[in-house]
Amino acid sequence: MADAPKTAAAPEGTDGQGTDRRLVAKHGRLVVAGLLAEFPSAETLKAAAARVRDEGFTRWDVHSPFPIHGIEQAMGIRPTPLPWLVLAAGIAGGVAAIAMQWWMNAVAYPLVISGKPFFSLPANIPVVFELVVLFAALAAFGGAMALSRLPQFSHFVFRASAFGRVTTDGFFISIEAADAKFDESATRELMESLGARGVEICRESTGGRHLPKALTWGLVVVGALALLPPLGIAAARHRKSEKPRLHPIQDMDFQPKYKAQAHSALFPDGRAMRPPVPGTIAVGNLNADAHYYLGYRLKQGTGDRGQGTEAKGQTEDDREYFTTFPPQVEAKMRELMDRGQGRFNIYCAPCHGLVGEGDGMTSVRALERRDPEWQVPTSLHKPAVRGQPVGRLFNTITHGLGKMPSYAAQIPVEDRWAIVLYVRALERSQNAGSEDVPEDIRPQLR
Repeated sequence: MADAPKTAAAPEGTDGQGTDRRLVAKHGRLVVAGLLAEFPSAETLKAAAARVRDEGFTRWDVHSPFPIHGIEQAMGIRPTPLPWLVLAAGIAGGVAAIAMQWWMNAVAYPLVISGKPFFSLPANIPVVFELVVLFAALAAFGGAMALSRLPQFSHFVFRASAFGRVTTDGFFISIEAADAKFDESATRELMESLGARGVEICRESTGGRHLPKALTWGLVVVGALALLPPLGIAAARHRKSEKPRLHPIQDMDFQPKYKAQAHSALFPDGRAMRPPVPGTIAVGNLNADAHYYLGYRLKQGTGDRGQGTEAKGQTEDDREYFTTFPPQVEAKMRELMDRGQGRFNIYCAPCHGLVGEGDGMTSVRALERRDPEWQVPTSLHKPAVRGQPVGRLFNTITHGLGKMPSYAAQIPVEDRWAIVLYVRALERSQNAGSEDVPEDIRPQLR
């Protein structure tokens, strides 16, 4: 009697279908995730894609080592709506930028700045441009990810043995088991009938994909730490503390010192900011040269009132303005003349004009607006101004006059004298007389 044919024994550790029991025990039962069919050439792949499209499959894709011309028509891929999403996001960003700036500038904080309107489109274009670009870029990135169903950290085709050749010479069609038209046997037969030289059923576990425990606990710890700053802020707001809520970098903020306008129990008046001690002068600020630092000297009998405009009881009648420039200025006339022209154009020309006629751009603007409080600057060429001593011009720049503010804080002493020197030259240039004509050419003018 002949021996009965022997059946091949299942590999050790697997069930009858070749499924590794250790994987089943660890990840759960393996189920069909999809089908991967390999085709011998790009032409057969393109023809097969057109047939799969006609069969009504919706969840499938084509994989090849290089782009295939016309494959999108064969697959029935419609034009992407991504450009319309980007356009809509850009328009939304522009509208949001205009609305935000209009509300902030014209409604919430309407500030008058040089008579400018509360809201004007040209002034807000930079922010509009930035938000249009921002919204459009976010829509392009997010839309591409969403339309492509990304991110996908894993795909069943990566577990197929033949899929590694997709970057060299492999042409594949993958169909997901979640497709409504998918049937394991019928879909396999369809792929084989279309010329597939190999069809592989891909499986994945039903147990789901789990993050590594170390990564899970790391995310938990980071999330818990991220909650500490807002919780600290909320606690400080609840206590209504006047101190900074969070101050991790100390720098010099908490060193023992008094801050501006702070209270001090050390002094009887309770002020931390101390006024100058009466009768004292800071080192380097003696300024004993009245000619250079004041432009005038006090007449006899008024010396006990002190120097400067803040001296008690001092009036214009008590002053004798110098008619000559200080020696420090005369020693470098040409250098200071050029310096004075630059300082004059910066500080004086906006109101007085480049020639000194009182027609500077600030004055012209105020007159166009018919500002009722504007006072037209005095022309520097009026006889009353031209007849003033240089010391008085210096005093006017230092302490101001009428609507003109003091420029002592902005312009150093030497620069004030440089401006006076240039004003004198400017006055002479616009009011030249016969005495200003050089002697060598006077005979030619007779």
